[in-house]
Amino acid sequence: RAMATLRDIWEEIGIPEEQRLERTDAVRKHIKSLLDMMVAEEESLKERLLKSIVLCRKELDTLCRELQLGSFETEEECTILQMEKNLRTHVEVLQKQKRDRKQELKALQEQDRDLCDILCTALFSIDTGSVPSLEDLDRYRRHVASLNTLKEQRREEFVTNKRQIILLMEELDHTPDTSFERDVVCEDEEAFCLSKDNIVALQNLLQQLEARRALNEAVCAELRARILALWERLQIPAEEREASAVH
Repeated sequence: RAMATLRDIWEEIGIPEEQRLERTDAVRKHIKSLLDMMVAEEESLKERLLKSIVLCRKELDTLCRELQLGSFETEEECTILQMEKNLRTHVEVLQKQKRDRKQELKALQEQDRDLCDILCTALFSIDTGSVPSLEDLDRYRRHVASLNTLKEQRREEFVTNKRQIILLMEELDHTPDTSFERDVVCEDEEAFCLSKDNIVALQNLLQQLEARRALNEAVCAELRARILALWERLQIPAEEREASAVH
């Protein structure tokens, strides 16, 4: 219809037949060039989609191996466009899973290092060069949780024993004379290393102080008994006895 309209216009204008043929040929060439360009663009789009599908498949295989997942199955009957979109979307999902696992692993390692410094224990054994499996992360979480529980138990034991040790030292008029004793009575409780050896040493120190107090009490009781016996033998009046009773 467009060509027929053009021919009518050319005829009305009075363009000679020879020029009308030339113009018709120019229109045909222009339309063909435009269509060829459009076909080339769409062919290029198709090639890009096919290349993207190949790359996405490769990346999916790699991600599935790293994440220890089964291979991703695509619907063979779907179009190229839909297949490329499905693959690309799945790649993005697995990439996020990989990032999330690595970020959680990093966070767990930081917690593990801090707890190991406090408790003087060995770090959790895990391959940091690969993406951790869900089972690995679950084991790591439970390990860190158990260390936190152990830290709280030892911290509570330390605080309780420290309080008793300080009271006993004051009662016995004992000045801390070793580096360990000074660490125990130090005001900065967070600085005390909650290792198993330190907790055992803390218990031993408490037992030693309790034994000293018990010994002192036994000596005092014996001396009081001797004083009482001497008062009786010397027939010391009650007034003098009461004056000494404050001691």
